[in-house]
Amino acid sequence: MLVQRTQFYIDGQWTDPLGRDSIEVIDPSTETIYARIPAGTPADAERAVAAAHAAFDGWSRTAPAERAAALGRIAQALEARSAELADTIAREVGMPIKMASRVQVSGPLWHWKNYAAMAERFEWARQVGNSLVLRQPVGVVGAITPWNFPLNQITLKVAPALLAGCTVVLKPSEVAPINAFLLADAIDEAGLPAGVFNLVTGYGPVVGEVLARDPRVDMVSFTGSTRAGRRVAELAAATVKKLALELGGKSAAVVLDDADLPAAVKATVSNCLLNSGQTCSAHTRLVVPRARLDEAAALAAEAMAKMTLGPALAEGSRLGPLVSQTQRDRVRELIRRGIAEGARLICGGAEQPANLPAGYFVLPTVLVCEDPKATVAQEEIFGPVLVLLPHDGAEDAIRIANDSIYGLGGAVWAGSDEGALAVARRIRSGQIDINGGAFNPRAPFGGFKQSGLGREGGEYGLEEFLQYQALQLRQS
Repeated sequence: MLVQRTQFYIDGQWTDPLGRDSIEVIDPSTETIYARIPAGTPADAERAVAAAHAAFDGWSRTAPAERAAALGRIAQALEARSAELADTIAREVGMPIKMASRVQVSGPLWHWKNYAAMAERFEWARQVGNSLVLRQPVGVVGAITPWNFPLNQITLKVAPALLAGCTVVLKPSEVAPINAFLLADAIDEAGLPAGVFNLVTGYGPVVGEVLARDPRVDMVSFTGSTRAGRRVAELAAATVKKLALELGGKSAAVVLDDADLPAAVKATVSNCLLNSGQTCSAHTRLVVPRARLDEAAALAAEAMAKMTLGPALAEGSRLGPLVSQTQRDRVRELIRRGIAEGARLICGGAEQPANLPAGYFVLPTVLVCEDPKATVAQEEIFGPVLVLLPHDGAEDAIRIANDSIYGLGGAVWAGSDEGALAVARRIRSGQIDINGGAFNPRAPFGGFKQSGLGREGGEYGLEEFLQYQALQLRQS
């Protein structure tokens, strides 16, 4: 059944768009139209900004406990929609439904609840000498979010922004937007004041650029490609907006000589293939001792072979399609380019899987690349492609890991945690797993270099939507 959403959520109500154009949402498992949404105009975005601007004064003056209670109601309303959200995101993004439920839905629910609970323990004010130092909301926030983990990335912006006392205009990805409408339904049910949260869908150059340049928007929080992030920063600079940018990555998993190689390879393949490799922090470069390169390649191919490709809603699928034809074609072309530049194909490749004639599928692929400057070793592929690179000792491994414009995620594997930590401290990346350390949603997530500015998650994510105000008190 075709899902159709025909209105935006502006100023506390569902509102007809000012334009007549629509956008088709494609199910990547079947290449068929799954949904249709309105394509916003600049005037639609400006209406939403006006509503958020008008609502800011009242919302910013509510007590943090009241804002937290609203977040709790939103979490409850979302939880009631869990099954619908999992089905929606599986159809939009292509992640197998069991994984979509566990990652794409349970994760955001945890964050909504965590931010609701955070209000009581957060230090909103502090006495410093004769100054009362306050944490004040930054203002109106334009949130521009991606398609790969759509509800999670929306949550990591909207939930802390609302708790901080900011009002929000959300522009979700037009590739995976229906989950954002379900969130708007939940927010409407939770009874937020009019204008506190607004939703406008459309294309980045049309709707997103209004948020980046409108002087009534005080901050833009953007997740997406580094190229698009540069454009957002360029537009935002004209009005000196605060920026939070979570951009690309080409994360390295460094395996030292004394590491457990089978454990390192198995974990790296699992991390690399999460969401079919469409993860900005995916460990897509596996940097291994040169003497064990062939062993690592064989282990990686063995792990890849266990990842059953299939439609997102099919029983037994462990790896779904890529999100779009454009994304699939780009990944396949990069595989071909890697081979043309001298990389050795261990498994996978650029062909359509024989048993899957429809759908935007890419075979899980391992490439061995001797040159860390090669395209596939430098460029973010954003697909199920792992590149193995040899190193000649710890110093060389650190050099290879840091030889990137990005610095988002990564891992270090060594015979001891102490040895891994010593290397990790020298890698310029925002989050590094030590010998398989688990992801921590309370820890700050964000990058160095061209992977972005600012942090998401936990208290660190809340702080991005606050600024300091010092009130100088008379001394008695």
